[in-house]
Amino acid sequence: MSTVPLENKDLLPDVEDDATRGRPTLQKRVRQRLTSRGATAAAIFVAVLWTIPTFGMFISSFRPEDNIKGNGWWNVFTDRELTLENYADVLSPGGSQSANLLSYFVNSLAIVIPGTIFTLVLGAMAAYMFAWGRFRGKDGLFIFVFALQIVPLQMALIPLLQLFTKVLTIGEFQLLPSGTYAQLWVAHTIFGLPLVIFLLHNFISEIPGEVIEAARVDGAGHSTIFWRIVVPLATPALASVGIFQFLWLWNDLLVALVFSGGGADVAPITQRLAELQGSRGGEWQRLTAGAFVSMVIPLAVFFGLQRYFVRGLLAGGLKG
Repeated sequence: MSTVPLENKDLLPDVEDDATRGRPTLQKRVRQRLTSRGATAAAIFVAVLWTIPTFGMFISSFRPEDNIKGNGWWNVFTDRELTLENYADVLSPGGSQSANLLSYFVNSLAIVIPGTIFTLVLGAMAAYMFAWGRFRGKDGLFIFVFALQIVPLQMALIPLLQLFTKVLTIGEFQLLPSGTYAQLWVAHTIFGLPLVIFLLHNFISEIPGEVIEAARVDGAGHSTIFWRIVVPLATPALASVGIFQFLWLWNDLLVALVFSGGGADVAPITQRLAELQGSRGGEWQRLTAGAFVSMVIPLAVFFGLQRYFVRGLLAGGLKG
């Protein structure tokens, strides 16, 4: 039975009027259209069209060099000559001509895992303080952090590199030596924080205020509230943002070229793939195999955390 006065019934949303009259609500009508046969057929068509180039590259990674350079990948249906030599070549650790992607693969893990963890931890702490902290200038500072997202990455690369090499140097001692993982960790963390703070703030600010206030009444400080209340409740959002940050760092090439010092000791797999391409891009048998080697970890991370990813995307959009 409705408790809304008669004179205020005009203020009720249209979706409630539709429900009371027996008609499907707006949400149901949208869901019906998105799940119709036409929408399903269109989605399948786009998915197949999007997958064809990837499928062709996958087939090419198993074809001999002469076949790759002589005809298209679709000829595999008539000429089924396949080989594993391309993968053996890119993973082989010996020889100056070897791609040796295995060591670069390890370098990428050493860059991406700490870079993602640092960004998530610092971003979550900052997002919590912007959402539930009380300090002067909070709104203005949050707007400033949000505005940093529009600053092109290319504009900050050289100034940040100069900061590492000149300002953060005491005599001959560098706080962040060039050509080390530390520079890449700090650079990726700095570039990733504005977006991570913004996304996590939107989720953390929707945590019921009664929960935070109850913890404060019980004597909990910011540290206790953050680690014991906010982090468990924000796990889906942290997983979603972590996946985005992980994939962005794994596929990064520009930051790696600037801060790796040009050496192979800390260069990620993307830098090695760019070197394999050469000036004319003729090493197709290596590029296709190397591309799929580099896709193993991102696919494992995405499918392993898929349920958290979906929950994180839906978080905030549904209430109750």
